[in-house]
Amino acid sequence: MTARDDRLERMVRKVQAQARVPAVAAALHRADRPLWTCEIGGTGNDTALGPDTRFRTGSVTKTFTSVLVMQCRDDGLLDLDDPIGAHLALPAHGELTVRRLLSHTAGLQREPHGDVWDTLRAPGVGELVADLARVERVLPPGRRFHYSNLGMALLGRLVGQLRRGAWAEVLIERVLSPLGLTATSVSPGPAAATGFLVDAYSDEARPEPPTDFGAVAPAAQLWSTATDMARWAAFLADPAALDPTGAVLAPTTLDEMRWPVTTTDETVWAAGFGLGLLLLPYPDRVVHVGHDGAMPGFLAAVYGRRGGDGTAGAMGCAVLGSSGTAAEVFDLPHRLLAASAEHDPAEIEPWCPGEPAPGPLRGMLGRWWGEGHEYVFSWRDGTLRARGADDPAGKPPAVFAPLPDRPDMFRTVSGREVGEVLRLTRDASGTVVRMHWATYRFTRHQETFDRYDFRAG
Repeated sequence: MTARDDRLERMVRKVQAQARVPAVAAALHRADRPLWTCEIGGTGNDTALGPDTRFRTGSVTKTFTSVLVMQCRDDGLLDLDDPIGAHLALPAHGELTVRRLLSHTAGLQREPHGDVWDTLRAPGVGELVADLARVERVLPPGRRFHYSNLGMALLGRLVGQLRRGAWAEVLIERVLSPLGLTATSVSPGPAAATGFLVDAYSDEARPEPPTDFGAVAPAAQLWSTATDMARWAAFLADPAALDPTGAVLAPTTLDEMRWPVTTTDETVWAAGFGLGLLLLPYPDRVVHVGHDGAMPGFLAAVYGRRGGDGTAGAMGCAVLGSSGTAAEVFDLPHRLLAASAEHDPAEIEPWCPGEPAPGPLRGMLGRWWGEGHEYVFSWRDGTLRARGADDPAGKPPAVFAPLPDRPDMFRTVSGREVGEVLRLTRDASGTVVRMHWATYRFTRHQETFDRYDFRAG
């Protein structure tokens, strides 16, 4: 066992012991290291605890359903701003948009009609839809984050309708099989841990009843291993590494899903929510992206890591536990990811000389002034880039792509002013003398807005 493995295993063992979790399984995926796994405890039944043991992942299921919805969007089957009623015949709430439902900002009540958590009886598809007439919209759309299992269940129904199949069948065909997530399923299978409620004042652990969530399955049904879930977390953080052809989802679509739509707390902005994904920011431009899950007897936390010094490619971590009360499970993957990046950082790739900038752009590289501030335009990795002269290290630059049919025109494809146009202006000799970026004038020397040149003053 390496020093890295020992450090990570001790972290898992400490949570298992102190939080009193009958079984904990953890896995860490990195593109530059062998898969790391750790299992502590016992399944609570006659199967052995190991890397193949399945746990209930609860609301981590929502990330899969969200990817299926975005696939439908990318395939032209829907628009995110479509009302869901444009695609499903619903007796009520059909005006709520797909985007609002994905981001939990639709204002729909949390659960289907009835006391689902009291009876542990989930509705079938017909009942779920019929009962929408008895469901409340508890907030105006867009007012704030309000978590809704019902909303995600409707999105799962939408996916099935558009793909002409059951949600579970579409999931296997379009996500699980292409990514090799063979241990992820809607049923526990033969090698599953038993879920427990651990008594607060004794060491008694009582098994929780098995549950099937019927039409609410797209929100919480999946079972999986820590190995599969760590791979899934890595995909959410770095899809190009696990899906280089974009067969499941284009990296740009995952970028869209990771953009925060809302914060989950209006006073402490410690977490955001994108399109089906939780976003947890950390210092030094690090973000963890994924989801937590909770079902009777089980807790799960599945997150990928992006940004920051030491972060490897395709870096994802999953922690699954067979206790419904051990909240420490939720924090553990974040600590495992941070420890891995700190104590076993990714290798620093050596710099190598590249191709020169195209001739027409060479004269424009260097320092420019806009809005009274200095910017540096450069040619890196085959692209034109810009960044503020005083930008902190690690802040991504603006990246430009040429507009093929418009000479000296570029589209900002990432970073500052994404989507805006950069326009070059040349003098009679062909020298770039000024630029306009998002309509703001950029000049070689600092000028006021009425064009007073401090150099000439």
